[in-house]
Amino acid sequence: MAAFDSEQYDIDILDNGRTVRDFIDKKIEQLSLEVSVTTLEPFHVADLDDVYKKHLTWSENLPRVKPFYAVKCNNTPAIIRTLSALGTGFDCASKAEIELALSLGATPDRIIFAHTTKPESHIKFARTRGVQMMTFDNQDELSKIAHCHPSAKLVLRIAVDDSSSLRRLNSKFGACPAAAGKLLRRAGELGLDVVGVSFHVGCMCNDTRAYSRAIADAHQTRTFPTSGAKVLRGSTINVALDEFFPPECGVQIIAEPGRYFVESAFTLAVNVIGKRAMMEEAAEQNSNVSTLYVVMMYYVNDGVFGSLSFLINDPASGCVLPYLQKVKHKLHTSPVCLVCLLPELQVGEWLLFDNTGAYTVCLATDFNGFEKAHIFSVVTPETWQVLQDHTSDSAGSVNWTVKDSHCGHSAPGVNGGC
Repeated sequence: MAAFDSEQYDIDILDNGRTVRDFIDKKIEQLSLEVSVTTLEPFHVADLDDVYKKHLTWSENLPRVKPFYAVKCNNTPAIIRTLSALGTGFDCASKAEIELALSLGATPDRIIFAHTTKPESHIKFARTRGVQMMTFDNQDELSKIAHCHPSAKLVLRIAVDDSSSLRRLNSKFGACPAAAGKLLRRAGELGLDVVGVSFHVGCMCNDTRAYSRAIADAHQTRTFPTSGAKVLRGSTINVALDEFFPPECGVQIIAEPGRYFVESAFTLAVNVIGKRAMMEEAAEQNSNVSTLYVVMMYYVNDGVFGSLSFLINDPASGCVLPYLQKVKHKLHTSPVCLVCLLPELQVGEWLLFDNTGAYTVCLATDFNGFEKAHIFSVVTPETWQVLQDHTSDSAGSVNWTVKDSHCGHSAPGVNGGC
């Protein structure tokens, strides 16, 4: 397997006590000194230490649950390679995501093809690459799998209560309880091996009871009329797990987190490319008198068709920062520029956005011909050594280069990767 080349992935060691902010400041200083008109483009900084800390926190708080990172959330190669070195599995939704995970150190047994509606060509590709686990929630999918990958290990996705989530997905994916038994019987008739059950409580769900209810629903669906062992897949609460799937049962549990691992790891830097003054009218409180206010509108070189799509699609996520000073989002955005309430800035100054790792780089386009933000990855020497140690301990390891069961068997975790 090819080396993780520093020139391609821009991984910098933060030696001599340097911090992520030090790196950002230096990068902006370097770009601002360049005379080329192409240098003042937006950029992300990915903090691999943050990803590693999330890995440790997960291991401490959910010791029974193996994470399978949702590649769809952020497919930056440095992130995938870091998680692969740490032993994480991968939730892939397509042939391209499977190919990416395998190319960056994942083994087929650490991949689940977690899309319930897959093209036949993608199913065949998974078979040729040795990827066995995949989800289904309908009879047509069972027929495709029986034709293209009859030895696959299947996981039935069930629909659960997602009313507590900001993004509800169970109207699109997941078999209703009444259909689950019929699907399991059909899988048996086709000679397919159903090894588990999965669920998704929706994106950005803060109600822990939703997970407990979903785990109980999974328990109700755990008897499979096939020769396969039973597996639970689910993002979980330890108490509910111990109640419905106690450790002595032998069930292996996985989850498919995405946002958790990467959201806070990324910081976006954008350049102010224009501004204009506008007058806004506001009524005085408890008065019929209106006052005119001058509001400065700033235009930056990234927008909602680029890295800032979360401002429209995920308004609960992210924190806007001007360079060296925090500010709040203004309530409206433009499709070409971001408009924020700020202290007065000058064209050429930089703004920072924290928490831009989830569903940003993967959704960015080159609309209007603007370049996508470049990604620089940084890591401290201590974490770098940990990653090197993990890599050297893994079979079929990849070189890194930098510039300076269910009751008795195996199975997967929370579907969907929010």
